[in-house]
Amino acid sequence: MADRVVAPADADLSRRIWTVPNVLSLVRLLGVPVFLYWTLVTEQDGRAILLLMAAGVTDYLDGYVARRFSSFTRLGQLLDPLADRLYIFATLLALVARDGLPIWWALALIGRDLVLAGCLPVLRRHGYGPLAVNFLGKAATFNLLFAFPMLLAALPGSDGLIATVFRPMGWAFATWGSILYLWAGVLYVVQVVRLVRADSEGTEKGTRL
Repeated sequence: MADRVVAPADADLSRRIWTVPNVLSLVRLLGVPVFLYWTLVTEQDGRAILLLMAAGVTDYLDGYVARRFSSFTRLGQLLDPLADRLYIFATLLALVARDGLPIWWALALIGRDLVLAGCLPVLRRHGYGPLAVNFLGKAATFNLLFAFPMLLAALPGSDGLIATVFRPMGWAFATWGSILYLWAGVLYVVQVVRLVRADSEGTEKGTRL
């Protein structure tokens, strides 16, 4: 269930660095500044769209390889969501700068990530690492990464068949993805609250004993 509290078992995670999923995540991270350069400096939107699509494919591949070969690592637990967040942030920045997305929309999604980042010190204080990304969060990210290339292809002033087709599709996926993204953030906060509450109750019982 999406709302079930599950703390990551850090002891069961490998400390290896050079695994296939980690390399894929690192490659995705290296693409972020390139994407920003193409969208904000040279406005080579075609290349930026292809890079964004490749990032979405490698996002799926690193998760598939990790599950298929049980190659979960502590580094991968950090790199995979970090790459997702940076691509989302970079694309939001590009879309707002190019008038392709309202700034309030971008701020809502960025604000969600800031709230979740604020939960990390709380988790560490109670002896937990970052919570595992749930299916809802991955589905939300997939929808957003699917929507963003279409929105880039249909920026204001873009004409032609591609922009005409992609504009409504991009907004549809962006809307659904944003709703899922915010809801996944709510569930994450709920999990943190439950873990902290359970930990506090356990400490109180131990003190009484």
